[in-house]
Amino acid sequence: MQKLINPIVVDEPDPAAANVLQEGLGGQFGEMRTMMQFLFQSFNFRGDGIPYLDLIQGIGIEEISHVELISKTISQLLDGAPGYNGDKFDTPGKGGEATLDVGRLAKNPHHFIMGAQGALPVDAAGNPWSGSYVHNHGNLVLDLMDNLVLEATGRIQKSRIYQMSENKTLRSTVSFLIVRDEAHQMAFAKALETLGIDWAKTLPIPKFDSSKYPEVKKLLDAGIHREQYHFRLDSSMMDLIFKGSAPANDGTELVTKKEPDESYPIPVAPERPEEFAPGLDPELQSLADALSEFKEKTLKKMEKKAGPNPRTKKK
Repeated sequence: MQKLINPIVVDEPDPAAANVLQEGLGGQFGEMRTMMQFLFQSFNFRGDGIPYLDLIQGIGIEEISHVELISKTISQLLDGAPGYNGDKFDTPGKGGEATLDVGRLAKNPHHFIMGAQGALPVDAAGNPWSGSYVHNHGNLVLDLMDNLVLEATGRIQKSRIYQMSENKTLRSTVSFLIVRDEAHQMAFAKALETLGIDWAKTLPIPKFDSSKYPEVKKLLDAGIHREQYHFRLDSSMMDLIFKGSAPANDGTELVTKKEPDESYPIPVAPERPEEFAPGLDPELQSLADALSEFKEKTLKKMEKKAGPNPRTKKK
Protein backbone atom coordinates (compact mmCIF):
# COMPACT_ATOMS: atom_id res chain seq x y z
CA MET A 1 0.00 0.00 0.00
CA GLN A 2 1.22 3.48 -0.84
CA LYS A 3 2.35 5.44 2.22
CA LEU A 4 3.21 9.02 3.17
CA ILE A 5 6.71 9.95 4.36
CA ASN A 6 5.24 11.81 7.37
CA PRO A 7 1.82 11.68 9.10
CA ILE A 8 -0.70 14.45 8.54
CA VAL A 9 -2.18 15.66 11.83
CA VAL A 10 -5.92 16.37 11.71
CA ASP A 11 -7.15 19.82 12.73
CA GLU A 12 -9.95 22.17 11.69
CA PRO A 13 -10.21 23.21 8.00
CA ASP A 14 -8.30 26.44 7.33
CA PRO A 15 -8.36 27.77 3.73
CA ALA A 16 -6.09 30.70 4.66
CA ALA A 17 -3.43 28.32 5.99
CA ALA A 18 -3.86 26.18 2.87
CA ASN A 19 -3.13 29.15 0.67
CA VAL A 20 -0.02 30.13 2.64
CA LEU A 21 1.23 26.55 2.28
CA GLN A 22 0.81 26.78 -1.49
CA GLU A 23 4.07 28.76 -1.51
CA GLY A 24 5.86 25.71 -0.12
CA LEU A 25 4.38 23.61 -2.93
CA GLY A 26 4.32 25.68 -6.12
CA GLY A 27 6.44 28.69 -5.24
CA GLN A 28 9.82 29.48 -6.76
CA PHE A 29 11.57 27.75 -3.85
CA GLY A 30 8.86 25.16 -3.11
CA GLU A 31 8.80 21.38 -3.25
CA MET A 32 7.84 21.18 -6.93
CA ARG A 33 10.97 23.19 -7.75
CA THR A 34 13.30 21.01 -5.66
CA MET A 35 11.79 17.83 -7.09
CA MET A 36 12.13 18.90 -10.72
CA GLN A 37 15.54 20.55 -10.29
CA PHE A 38 17.21 17.57 -8.64
CA LEU A 39 15.59 15.05 -10.98
CA PHE A 40 16.59 16.95 -14.12
CA GLN A 41 20.11 17.35 -12.81
CA SER A 42 20.25 13.58 -12.34
CA PHE A 43 18.69 12.89 -15.76
CA ASN A 44 21.24 15.16 -17.46
CA PHE A 45 24.23 14.17 -15.30
CA ARG A 46 27.51 13.89 -17.25
CA GLY A 47 30.66 12.02 -16.39
CA ASP A 48 31.45 9.12 -14.09
CA GLY A 49 31.03 10.82 -10.71
CA ILE A 50 28.39 8.25 -9.75
CA PRO A 51 28.35 9.02 -5.98
CA TYR A 52 27.33 12.61 -6.78
CA LEU A 53 24.70 11.39 -9.24
CA ASP A 54 23.30 9.00 -6.64
CA LEU A 55 23.18 11.79 -4.04
CA ILE A 56 21.32 14.23 -6.29
CA GLN A 57 18.98 11.54 -7.60
CA GLY A 58 18.19 10.11 -4.16
CA ILE A 59 17.20 13.53 -2.83
CA GLY A 60 15.18 14.18 -5.99
CA ILE A 61 13.22 10.97 -5.43
CA GLU A 62 12.55 11.95 -1.82
CA GLU A 63 11.24 15.30 -3.06
CA ILE A 64 8.49 13.44 -4.94
CA SER A 65 7.21 12.28 -1.54
CA HIS A 66 7.44 15.86 -0.27
CA VAL A 67 5.27 17.11 -3.14
CA GLU A 68 2.75 14.41 -2.28
CA LEU A 69 2.85 15.22 1.45
CA ILE A 70 2.42 18.97 1.08
CA SER A 71 -0.32 18.52 -1.55
CA LYS A 72 -2.24 16.17 0.75
CA THR A 73 -1.78 18.63 3.62
CA ILE A 74 -3.20 21.52 1.58
CA SER A 75 -6.16 19.36 0.62
CA GLN A 76 -6.68 18.42 4.28
CA LEU A 77 -6.70 22.11 5.24
CA LEU A 78 -9.33 22.83 2.58
CA ASP A 79 -11.46 19.73 2.90
CA GLY A 80 -14.82 20.35 4.52
CA ALA A 81 -14.33 24.12 4.87
CA PRO A 82 -17.79 24.91 3.42
CA GLY A 83 -19.38 22.78 6.14
CA TYR A 84 -21.75 21.17 3.65
CA ASN A 85 -23.58 18.12 4.99
CA GLY A 86 -25.99 17.29 2.20
CA ASP A 87 -26.63 13.78 0.97
CA LYS A 88 -24.29 12.44 -1.69
CA PHE A 89 -26.94 12.46 -4.42
CA ASP A 90 -28.62 15.74 -3.42
CA THR A 91 -28.30 18.82 -5.59
CA PRO A 92 -25.96 21.18 -3.71
CA GLY A 93 -27.21 24.74 -3.70
CA LYS A 94 -30.83 23.74 -4.30
CA GLY A 95 -33.25 26.50 -3.49
CA GLY A 96 -30.52 29.09 -4.08
CA GLU A 97 -28.40 28.38 -0.98
CA ALA A 98 -24.72 29.39 -1.44
CA THR A 99 -23.17 26.15 -0.17
CA LEU A 100 -19.70 27.27 -1.36
CA ASP A 101 -19.86 30.77 0.09
CA VAL A 102 -16.58 30.18 1.94
CA GLY A 103 -14.84 29.94 -1.45
CA ARG A 104 -15.84 33.50 -2.29
CA LEU A 105 -14.19 34.70 0.90
CA ALA A 106 -11.09 32.52 0.63
CA LYS A 107 -7.62 33.93 -0.10
CA ASN A 108 -7.55 31.76 -3.21
CA PRO A 109 -11.05 31.05 -4.57
CA HIS A 110 -9.46 28.77 -7.19
CA HIS A 111 -9.13 26.20 -4.42
CA PHE A 112 -12.90 25.85 -4.68
CA ILE A 113 -13.55 26.88 -8.30
CA MET A 114 -10.77 24.87 -9.94
CA GLY A 115 -9.49 22.44 -7.34
CA ALA A 116 -12.61 21.05 -5.62
CA GLN A 117 -10.99 21.72 -2.22
CA GLY A 118 -7.63 20.36 -3.32
CA ALA A 119 -4.06 21.59 -3.83
CA LEU A 120 -3.06 23.44 -6.99
CA PRO A 121 0.33 23.77 -8.76
CA VAL A 122 0.56 27.46 -7.88
CA ASP A 123 2.24 29.72 -5.32
CA ALA A 124 0.50 31.63 -2.51
CA ALA A 125 -0.33 34.48 -4.91
CA GLY A 126 -1.98 32.08 -7.35
CA ASN A 127 0.83 32.24 -9.91
CA PRO A 128 1.21 28.90 -11.75
CA TRP A 129 4.36 26.89 -11.20
CA SER A 130 6.93 27.40 -13.95
CA GLY A 131 9.62 25.14 -15.37
CA SER A 132 11.82 28.22 -15.66
CA TYR A 133 12.44 27.87 -11.90
CA VAL A 134 14.54 24.75 -12.58
CA HIS A 135 18.33 25.24 -12.71
CA ASN A 136 20.44 22.57 -14.38
CA HIS A 137 23.79 24.14 -15.20
CA GLY A 138 25.60 20.96 -16.19
CA ASN A 139 28.48 21.98 -13.92
CA LEU A 140 28.66 19.81 -10.81
CA VAL A 141 29.98 22.44 -8.39
CA LEU A 142 27.54 25.09 -9.61
CA ASP A 143 24.61 22.66 -9.45
CA LEU A 144 25.52 21.64 -5.88
CA MET A 145 25.86 25.27 -4.78
CA ASP A 146 22.55 26.14 -6.45
CA ASN A 147 20.88 23.20 -4.71
CA LEU A 148 22.27 24.28 -1.35
CA VAL A 149 20.89 27.80 -1.82
CA LEU A 150 17.54 26.34 -2.92
CA GLU A 151 17.26 24.19 0.21
CA ALA A 152 18.35 27.07 2.43
CA THR A 153 15.77 29.40 0.88
CA GLY A 154 13.06 26.77 1.14
CA ARG A 155 13.89 26.26 4.82
CA ILE A 156 13.75 29.95 5.68
CA GLN A 157 10.40 30.30 3.91
CA LYS A 158 8.94 27.29 5.72
CA SER A 159 10.17 28.72 9.02
CA ARG A 160 8.17 31.85 8.23
CA ILE A 161 5.12 29.81 7.22
CA TYR A 162 5.32 27.92 10.53
CA GLN A 163 4.89 31.23 12.36
CA MET A 164 1.86 32.21 10.29
CA SER A 165 -0.52 29.60 11.68
CA GLU A 166 -1.02 27.44 14.76
CA ASN A 167 -3.10 24.94 12.78
CA LYS A 168 -1.75 21.49 13.67
CA THR A 169 -2.26 20.16 10.15
CA LEU A 170 -0.05 22.86 8.68
CA ARG A 171 2.56 22.72 11.43
CA SER A 172 3.04 18.96 11.36
CA THR A 173 3.97 19.02 7.69
CA VAL A 174 5.96 22.25 7.75
CA SER A 175 7.98 21.06 10.76
CA PHE A 176 8.91 17.86 8.94
CA LEU A 177 9.95 19.79 5.83
CA ILE A 178 12.05 22.25 7.89
CA VAL A 179 14.00 19.30 9.26
CA ARG A 180 14.38 17.55 5.90
CA ASP A 181 15.50 20.79 4.22
CA GLU A 182 18.29 20.96 6.78
CA ALA A 183 19.23 17.36 6.00
CA HIS A 184 19.44 18.24 2.31
CA GLN A 185 21.55 21.29 3.08
CA MET A 186 23.97 18.96 4.84
CA ALA A 187 23.94 16.56 1.90
CA PHE A 188 24.86 19.18 -0.68
CA ALA A 189 27.30 20.86 1.68
CA LYS A 190 29.00 17.52 2.32
CA ALA A 191 29.27 16.94 -1.41
CA LEU A 192 30.84 20.39 -1.84
CA GLU A 193 33.12 19.66 1.11
CA THR A 194 34.48 16.61 -0.73
CA LEU A 195 35.33 19.01 -3.53
CA GLY A 196 37.31 21.25 -1.16
CA ILE A 197 34.65 23.71 0.06
CA ASP A 198 34.28 24.25 3.84
CA TRP A 199 30.75 25.02 5.01
CA ALA A 200 31.22 24.39 8.73
CA LYS A 201 30.75 28.04 9.66
CA THR A 202 27.76 28.63 7.40
CA LEU A 203 25.12 25.97 7.98
CA PRO A 204 22.33 25.55 8.66
CA ILE A 205 20.59 28.46 6.96
CA PRO A 206 18.75 30.20 8.55
CA LYS A 207 20.98 29.85 11.59
CA PHE A 208 18.59 29.63 14.54
CA ASP A 209 17.71 27.06 17.16
CA SER A 210 14.87 25.24 15.43
CA SER A 211 14.46 22.97 18.48
CA LYS A 212 12.49 25.85 20.02
CA TYR A 213 9.63 24.72 17.76
CA PRO A 214 8.19 21.77 19.75
CA GLU A 215 7.14 19.79 16.67
CA VAL A 216 10.59 20.28 15.14
CA LYS A 217 12.40 19.28 18.35
CA LYS A 218 10.65 15.90 18.35
CA LEU A 219 11.95 15.22 14.84
CA LEU A 220 15.43 16.47 15.66
CA ASP A 221 15.54 14.16 18.68
CA ALA A 222 14.67 11.30 16.35
CA GLY A 223 17.72 12.19 14.25
CA ILE A 224 16.05 12.43 10.85
CA HIS A 225 17.87 15.70 10.09
CA ARG A 226 21.05 13.68 9.62
CA GLU A 227 19.57 10.90 7.46
CA GLN A 228 19.37 10.73 3.68
CA TYR A 229 17.63 8.06 1.62
CA HIS A 230 18.42 6.75 -1.86
CA PHE A 231 15.22 4.72 -2.50
CA ARG A 232 17.06 2.42 -4.91
CA LEU A 233 16.14 -1.23 -5.45
CA ASP A 234 19.69 -1.86 -6.59
CA SER A 235 22.84 -0.55 -4.90
CA SER A 236 23.69 3.13 -4.39
CA MET A 237 27.04 4.86 -3.89
CA MET A 238 25.47 7.79 -2.04
CA ASP A 239 27.06 6.63 1.22
CA LEU A 240 30.52 7.39 -0.16
CA ILE A 241 29.58 11.08 0.28
CA PHE A 242 26.79 11.21 2.84
CA LYS A 243 28.67 9.87 5.85
CA GLY A 244 30.84 11.04 8.75
CA SER A 245 30.50 14.28 10.68
CA ALA A 246 27.80 16.75 9.63
CA PRO A 247 28.99 19.97 7.94
CA ALA A 248 27.16 21.91 10.66
CA ASN A 249 30.09 20.99 12.92
CA ASP A 250 27.76 20.11 15.80
CA GLY A 251 29.07 16.63 16.60
CA THR A 252 26.31 14.75 14.76
CA GLU A 253 26.90 12.04 12.16
CA LEU A 254 25.41 11.64 8.70
CA VAL A 255 23.70 8.32 7.86
CA THR A 256 22.68 6.98 4.44
CA LYS A 257 19.66 4.66 4.38
CA LYS A 258 17.66 2.97 1.67
CA GLU A 259 14.42 4.53 2.88
CA PRO A 260 12.87 6.12 6.00
CA ASP A 261 12.34 3.78 8.95
CA GLU A 262 8.62 4.55 9.05
CA SER A 263 5.83 5.45 6.62
CA TYR A 264 2.27 6.52 7.29
CA PRO A 265 -1.19 5.91 5.76
CA ILE A 266 -2.49 8.39 3.21
CA PRO A 267 -5.86 9.79 4.39
CA VAL A 268 -8.76 9.02 2.09
CA ALA A 269 -10.32 12.26 0.87
CA PRO A 270 -14.10 12.18 1.41
CA GLU A 271 -16.43 12.93 -1.46
CA ARG A 272 -17.62 16.55 -1.76
CA PRO A 273 -21.10 16.66 -3.30
CA GLU A 274 -21.10 20.47 -3.18
CA GLU A 275 -18.17 20.37 -5.62
CA PHE A 276 -19.67 17.57 -7.78
CA ALA A 277 -16.52 15.63 -6.89
CA PRO A 278 -16.38 12.84 -7.95
CA GLY A 279 -19.89 13.44 -9.27
CA LEU A 280 -21.09 9.84 -9.58
CA ASP A 281 -24.78 9.23 -10.05
CA PRO A 282 -26.31 6.12 -8.39
CA GLU A 283 -25.76 3.94 -11.49
CA LEU A 284 -22.11 4.92 -11.88
CA GLN A 285 -21.62 4.51 -8.13
CA SER A 286 -22.82 0.91 -8.28
CA LEU A 287 -20.33 0.20 -11.08
CA ALA A 288 -17.52 1.85 -9.13
CA ASP A 289 -18.41 -0.16 -6.01
CA ALA A 290 -18.41 -3.38 -8.02
CA LEU A 291 -14.98 -2.57 -9.46
CA SER A 292 -13.58 -1.78 -6.02
CA GLU A 293 -14.97 -5.03 -4.62
CA PHE A 294 -13.46 -6.99 -7.52
CA LYS A 295 -10.04 -5.35 -7.04
CA GLU A 296 -10.13 -6.03 -3.29
CA LYS A 297 -10.96 -9.73 -3.82
CA THR A 298 -8.26 -10.06 -6.49
CA LEU A 299 -5.67 -8.43 -4.22
CA LYS A 300 -6.54 -10.79 -1.35
CA LYS A 301 -6.19 -13.80 -3.64
CA MET A 302 -2.79 -12.57 -4.84
CA GLU A 303 -1.60 -11.95 -1.28
CA LYS A 304 -2.77 -15.38 -0.16
CA LYS A 305 -0.99 -17.02 -3.09
CA ALA A 306 2.23 -15.04 -2.54
CA GLY A 307 2.36 -15.67 1.21
CA PRO A 308 3.29 -13.20 3.99
CA ASN A 309 5.54 -10.24 3.16
CA PRO A 310 8.53 -10.23 5.54
CA ARG A 311 8.64 -6.43 5.47
CA THR A 312 5.15 -6.22 6.97
CA LYS A 313 5.88 -8.50 9.93
CA LYS A 314 5.83 -6.88 13.32
CA LYS A 315 9.24 -6.39 14.88
